[in-house]
Amino acid sequence: MRQRRLMNQINVVPYIDVMLVLLVIFMVTAPMIQTGNVELPSVADVPQPPAEAMVVVVKQDGSLALKATGGAGERPLSNLELLRELRAAIGRNPAQPVVVAADKRVSYEKVMDTLNGLRQAGVQKVGLQTQAGSGGR
Repeated sequence: MRQRRLMNQINVVPYIDVMLVLLVIFMVTAPMIQTGNVELPSVADVPQPPAEAMVVVVKQDGSLALKATGGAGERPLSNLELLRELRAAIGRNPAQPVVVAADKRVSYEKVMDTLNGLRQAGVQKVGLQTQAGSGGR
């Protein structure tokens, strides 16, 4: 009887089959994965803020001010004073709208800190004020 020779090669066909199956699975599932879409509002068609809204002003240097309802003047406030005023206003009217008017040169982080403070104060209706126009740079 003749003795068989041992094969010293790796059979890669099963690995290729597995890779092709994985490739097909990824090709089928990739279009189903949705990335987050952000729909930004048009600056040209900006609605006017409600007349009864309190306006929180974030100035270029990061200082805060408050324009209360009734057309009162702008009052400079610290962060804690602003939160105290807003909590009092929310206590009187839980649906009190608040508009944030930030200078365009203010850092994004400062605006987000202000919005976070509004959320902590219990404000449920928050808007961002923009300037109507063509959105010049």
